[in-house]
Amino acid sequence: MNLKDWEDVSALLGREPRCGFEVAVRNDDGSPRVIKNDPLLYDGTPMPTRYWLVDPDDCLLAARLESQGGVKQAEAAVDAQTLEAAHARYAAERDAALPSSYDGPRPAGGVGGCSKGVKCLHAHYAWLLTGGDDPVGKWMLEKLGGDTTKLGADTARLGERRADSSDYDTAETTESAPFAAIDCGTHSTRLLIATPSGRELKRCLAITNLGEGLSDTGVLLESAILRTRECLAEYMQAIREHGVSEYRLVATSAARDARNRDEFFAKVADVAGRPPELLSGEAEARTAFAGATSALNPADGPYLVCDIGGGSTEFAFGSQQCEAVFSADMGSSRLTQQFIKHDPALPEELSACISVVQLHLDDLLAAVPKAGDAKQLVGLAGTVTTAAAVEIGLIDYDPEAVHHFRLTKEAAEDVFRTLATEDREQRLSNPGLHPGRADVIVGGLCVLVKVMRYLDFEECLVSEADLLDGLIADMTQGSKT
Repeated sequence: MNLKDWEDVSALLGREPRCGFEVAVRNDDGSPRVIKNDPLLYDGTPMPTRYWLVDPDDCLLAARLESQGGVKQAEAAVDAQTLEAAHARYAAERDAALPSSYDGPRPAGGVGGCSKGVKCLHAHYAWLLTGGDDPVGKWMLEKLGGDTTKLGADTARLGERRADSSDYDTAETTESAPFAAIDCGTHSTRLLIATPSGRELKRCLAITNLGEGLSDTGVLLESAILRTRECLAEYMQAIREHGVSEYRLVATSAARDARNRDEFFAKVADVAGRPPELLSGEAEARTAFAGATSALNPADGPYLVCDIGGGSTEFAFGSQQCEAVFSADMGSSRLTQQFIKHDPALPEELSACISVVQLHLDDLLAAVPKAGDAKQLVGLAGTVTTAAAVEIGLIDYDPEAVHHFRLTKEAAEDVFRTLATEDREQRLSNPGLHPGRADVIVGGLCVLVKVMRYLDFEECLVSEADLLDGLIADMTQGSKT
């Protein structure tokens, strides 16, 4: 790797590369088109994506195809066993590049980091361009009017062929340029890219733990800021690849509390091009309500939307529109840091958490007396979706299985009893529990079960649609006015 390649790829990515690489395919002018990554980042983190598409024209074309539902179309068009074999070949080639003496964490999955199905058209097309036997890449080339008999470095640029494809409507994709929303939360940093019609193109979550130690110190740790900043750099790359026309970047509870918030915002602006919007708890609640209820029937309301975050929990009440909101300084990370000092938690630590939740719920009913009259509790965010995933027993997380799952009070209590009495290693044996949530899930469940007990809800409607969907909806409405 020479200095010019480093500089060119840095410019294309919008950040410095985080692992060693070589340029695998170049354009006619010598500029990088596809890079081949080392299997480990410089910090030792596994890098599942061996081949990475960096040419802006190729990225845009892949993004436009994704915006037309290309991921699901490819899964339907390509034989599942053929695709699974391709994932295995990709993984074997990548893993062979690991040092023979290496015994640390290894990259998982195949193309784009998954072992089955299709996750990222960009990754499949990148592998195809290097000469890889990728059935999804071949499907893409055919879909966009390319010639599958000329593969590898000499494959003609799709941009020169796209006008020949009867299946590729550039007018439609230009009109449907997607929006994006990013939430810098206390425990996780999340991204949603969707079309103005609401069709989801990409949804990502990374456990960045921005609020690490915040309850004790009152400041965001430098390491936590760095983790979040690196995650945002990757999200900004995804935004560029998808041809996003507008995006919103928001920060919530941890940023509201931190004394060094301005320092964090400045470092975010370095990679995102702007500092985050600081959402108040009330604005967060209203936006989450809009996202969570957009596909619900107002006649089934009124709803009480409960968004259990890492540092705060937002409540919003209403049917067709949000009528009242309340934000409480309680969440999975905050309660864990303040009260849970043992693993598993001591009974008195759990009791302390639940007592604090009850005090906040007293305040909720004082501020929003109608909250107790809601017909349906709608639960959002990682604590609730994790409880559903554990109850279902999902080995591989499936958003479609979780979205609008009805989590009964009995099931929530059972998940709480199980996880609260296990240590971290035992908790991780439960299918559905993401390793990044193992340390804070008990604190979050204290909120969930007490809300259901206190307000006498027999079930909770679990929703994958949340704050991010509300932000997208807000941008969509703005584009129409």
